Amino acid sequence: MKLYYAAASPFVRKVLVVVHETGQIDDIALVTTSLSPVAPSDAVRAANPLSKIPALERAEGPALYDSRVICAYLDAKVGGGLYVSEADRWDVMTLEATGDGLMDAAVALRYETFLRPSDKQWEDWADGQWAKVSAALHALEGRWMAHLAKPVTMGHISVACGLGYLDFRHAERTWRSKTPALAEWYAGFETRPSMVATAPH
Repeated sequence: MKLYYAAASPFVRKVLVVVHETGQIDDIALVTTSLSPVAPSDAVRAANPLSKIPALERAEGPALYDSRVICAYLDAKVGGGLYVSEADRWDVMTLEATGDGLMDAAVALRYETFLRPSDKQWEDWADGQWAKVSAALHALEGRWMAHLAKPVTMGHISVACGLGYLDFRHAERTWRSKTPALAEWYAGFETRPSMVATAPH
């Protein structure tokens, strides 16, 4: 298999954490990619018509894209158990969606403040993206800590990669001070070998 990736992407990191957690790192060739919404990659577009990463080429069919699709595929491929039992499935998927939504807003905020020329940046729009991040953080703190205390699922991985991206690109916003229980959980989770091996740079 071949994975198109950029080390800074939290969505790519999600996939790589799954690869490590399920023991498939030797089965995947990593293809470093440089792209943005205004500078797409022809190689990525050939795999994913949306020109987004991650994209996973596989021998048995068309390339897969969207981190949730790729993670579910990799988990199913080896019976990794990251989506657990039917009884907990919807909680796991909702927690994953919360982590993914946090990442979506944090990446959009990064694009606004880094890619867009300063004279064209829209402060209210940027504030709106951070409001989504903040709402996700408070939801995690208020509703999901009991679930995060359970054995690792895909939800844990998505949330952790989202929090790691906040540290990487938005450290000045000091998310930990407002969600101490979540911060304490993440301090433990980020020491997992899969997280250490995939830390953005």
